[in-house]
Amino acid sequence: MTKPVAPSPPAEETSRPAENAPRRRRLTAEARKSSILAAARRAFIETGDMNGTTIKVIAEHSGISEGVIYRHFESKDQLFFEAVVEPLKQAVDDLVAATAAVDLDQPLTPERQLKAMTGLYRQLISTLEEILPLLGLVLFGDPQVARRFYQENFMVAMDRLAEAWREVEHRYGYPFESPDISARAVMGIALVMALESHHGKGFDRHRAMTLISDGTVKGFFPPLEPARRRQ
Repeated sequence: MTKPVAPSPPAEETSRPAENAPRRRRLTAEARKSSILAAARRAFIETGDMNGTTIKVIAEHSGISEGVIYRHFESKDQLFFEAVVEPLKQAVDDLVAATAAVDLDQPLTPERQLKAMTGLYRQLISTLEEILPLLGLVLFGDPQVARRFYQENFMVAMDRLAEAWREVEHRYGYPFESPDISARAVMGIALVMALESHHGKGFDRHRAMTLISDGTVKGFFPPLEPARRRQ
């Protein structure tokens, strides 16, 4: 006798996906926007040129269509500003805020002043090294973008840094001559140290910060006496 064969399940049942099969989660609008910004930063940095980086290139980096990008950003200029300029602006703002609060917990002594300056350089150098690719892209890229960023953000940040120092010195009754120049000198030193740390070989960051902090507070060069000059 032939054994009866069980009937096959209906086609609609065999084609139905398993109940426990993982479902692909769709990104929220905010998550998608963050993903596009991250891809744009990579694209701008790799290209090294705002004008030469197209929306098509950014779409390829993010793995989505150009149309999706345009749903979140009106233009490449807006994308560049939010992906590159805004992070730079936020980083500089954070540095200024930290400087303004340098003696709020307790009064400054000469030792604490030196420690505070070392902390400022440490934060400046670390931040600048982290954003070097973006900073170079902005300041040494499109001249109009560079001028606008420098005047509206970098100059303003250094002026705020100078004003924070002026207020600290005022609390201790000391006149601060040309804090605007001092702020630019410190920023320039930190930028070169960031470049040295990023590209140089065998750079001793701890030693460098110790020397430049002591030199900034006390003066880099001792007063010279003509009578001690060697013939």
